[in-house]
Amino acid sequence: MHDAPRYDPLEASTLLPGGASAQPLVDGTVPRGYLRLDELRYTGKVGGADADLFPFEITRADLDIGQTRFETYCMPCHGPNGEGNGMVVQRGYRRPASFHIDRLREAPAGQIFDRITNGFGVMPSYRSQIDVDDRWRIVAYVRVLQAARQGTRADVPAEMLAALDNPTPSGAEAGGAQ
Repeated sequence: MHDAPRYDPLEASTLLPGGASAQPLVDGTVPRGYLRLDELRYTGKVGGADADLFPFEITRADLDIGQTRFETYCMPCHGPNGEGNGMVVQRGYRRPASFHIDRLREAPAGQIFDRITNGFGVMPSYRSQIDVDDRWRIVAYVRVLQAARQGTRADVPAEMLAALDNPTPSGAEAGGAQ
């Protein structure tokens, strides 16, 4: 098999119909892998423009997965809150923009998805490392981080306000090590 006869792409053929090595697909051929017909899901674009919507409904479970993937792939550079102050940056890597600047808060979701997929500047592509739906979950989690930064006391549910007014003490006051 190592030395089996073969044709180079588009090479002329004396054996195959039409004299070409490249032959049309047989009727009924089923493609192997995925047909990526959903432009939004796979590119973050609709009609070639960055979309500001998600290709599926985002649930709490999706946000939990998005947070986990963010912590794994994004936090080393972007930091835990998306401020661009991750450990890699503290070790000398170029600082990424904060997710909380106007330009990124106003960026369409599809643009953020595209940056994760294809990289941008010194940021590498994560296309081969992060599943396509998990990339969308990361985008949703980034939106949560952005919304949390813009939140006010009025956004906090009543049952959670007590925790804000009486934070858990830390250190020696809480019986910690002295």
